[in-house]
Amino acid sequence: MKKLVVFLIVVLIFSVFLYFDNGRLTLTRYTIDDSRLPEAFSGLRIVQLSDVHDAGFGEGQSRLVERVRREKPDLIFITGDFIDSNRYDLDRSMDMIPGLTAVADVFYVIGNHEVATNRIEEITGALEEAGVHVLRNEAMVIGDGEDRLAIAGIDDLLIGAGVEGEDAYTEDSLAAALSGIPGGAYTLLLAHRPEQFGAYAAADIPLTFSGHAHGGQVRLPFIDGIVAPGQGWFPSLTSGVHDQGGSRLIISRGLGNSIIPLRVFNPPEIVSVTLRRTD
Repeated sequence: MKKLVVFLIVVLIFSVFLYFDNGRLTLTRYTIDDSRLPEAFSGLRIVQLSDVHDAGFGEGQSRLVERVRREKPDLIFITGDFIDSNRYDLDRSMDMIPGLTAVADVFYVIGNHEVATNRIEEITGALEEAGVHVLRNEAMVIGDGEDRLAIAGIDDLLIGAGVEGEDAYTEDSLAAALSGIPGGAYTLLLAHRPEQFGAYAAADIPLTFSGHAHGGQVRLPFIDGIVAPGQGWFPSLTSGVHDQGGSRLIISRGLGNSIIPLRVFNPPEIVSVTLRRTD
């Protein structure tokens, strides 16, 4: 009987911990040094949000918006799975958008859950109407002359995987997105899938922002993430900064959950990135 009571107490404590930990917003800051970055953009700060999955953080997403506001970003990137295809609630996710667009320009790409809903136009239309820059295999260039920065975004590969194959669709999407970028413009890429890092590196993208992996869902010491879609068990690309050749990849652990309802030792994450030119 005593052992049962102890067991139940342990289960209760762990359950309470998981409940609060899954609603606790964490902030991870990175500084990316790059000699190729135009001097005019040295010091540029970007906040990345990913995999919202209709999660809620306070009334009107107030806790999330306030944490972003305090970072004083110049740009905000949303890297897919803004909604969840299993419990679609666009209004709930949209609650954050007026607060975010009041802080900085917001850029967005679709994830696999947007594709799975078959409501891409409804989602992107709502975001565009609210002032978000939706990037669908295209790019925007800011600045002029030698001080230009390109922000490119590609659709999630779920759209074309059944027709072209994942790698081929990613390569075609990248070619389309990069085709309108002037030569020499430093490029930031928004792409939902980290497992396609090889394609981003092959396209000579200096810096890519991804999500999708949910930090491996369950994180353990010395192992990090346990499982991620597209990578399987013990994935290598679940969070942090990764390098391949002259390319870097930043992976957000994301904010919400989908099929697996809980994160373990893996609280929701806001990513803040400062770009710095080096000589």
